[in-house]
Amino acid sequence: MKEKRNNKKAVSYNKWGYIFLIPFVVVYIIFQFIPLVTTIYNSFFENYRSGLTQIGPTFVGLENYKTLLSNGDLLTYFRNTIIMWLMCFIPQIIVSLLLSAWFSDPSLRLKCTNFFKTVIYLPNLIMASAFAMLFFTLFSDSGPMNSLLMNLGIISQPFKFLSNKWSARSLVALMNFLMWFGNTTILLLAGMLGIDSCMYEAAEVDGATSTQVFFKITLPLLKPILIYVMITSLIGGLQMFDVPQILTNGQGDPMRSTMTLIMYLNKHLFSKNYGMAGALSVILFIVTGALSLVVFRFTNASEE
Repeated sequence: MKEKRNNKKAVSYNKWGYIFLIPFVVVYIIFQFIPLVTTIYNSFFENYRSGLTQIGPTFVGLENYKTLLSNGDLLTYFRNTIIMWLMCFIPQIIVSLLLSAWFSDPSLRLKCTNFFKTVIYLPNLIMASAFAMLFFTLFSDSGPMNSLLMNLGIISQPFKFLSNKWSARSLVALMNFLMWFGNTTILLLAGMLGIDSCMYEAAEVDGATSTQVFFKITLPLLKPILIYVMITSLIGGLQMFDVPQILTNGQGDPMRSTMTLIMYLNKHLFSKNYGMAGALSVILFIVTGALSLVVFRFTNASEE
């Protein structure tokens, strides 16, 4: 009889668990699953506006995908996106690891660490549009940065930061770095603080240097968080839109060198070409999933 009563209590508790899950499931279906299915469905149709005339929707099968894949623009914009993401991510992960190791090292006895953590995280709270407008003003042809460089005698005439391919890409990468390195630092710091201090004490007894401790103990134990940071950063990088969109007025100048995949998608949506936009969204979804899987498998394979 006791076992039956316990089973009834367990079933009763499970029921409440499922009830609490209902809001999440409903929100997911409405705002995630239905739009995903609709996007895939629209990708098989020719559906756009030509002037005041609505063309379609007409079923065309895989024609939208063939058009995108045969067009060199897709590969160009994908390369732009990956280059700017790498320019942002590599210094971001290095600086975040250094700051995390600094804050988590008890031997340094740092003061006001909470204040510095807050300051580091603050840029993440600033809207990307505000950041882009700030940098657009600072690095314009007649902006403060050019004035400072000319007054110091470094340059004799204003440097066109936004008209040079690599300087424009560097500005986009720098803005994304400033906005996100604080978030990465907090994540890595939480992982480091969760490592058992006994391991560090044992390494110290064995005579290990701080460099050996970092590479032999800290980094291997941080691997799950590093994988998470890398995959989420990759997904965010492939969805890069607001900073280059505002900084280049949606044109991806100079010569489309800062045009990203999402900016390319936005152009199709702005022109109401829903079939091509849907096909591009599906391709981007597949590419993101494939790259995330490659990163995950590569890191696991290296461990084995």
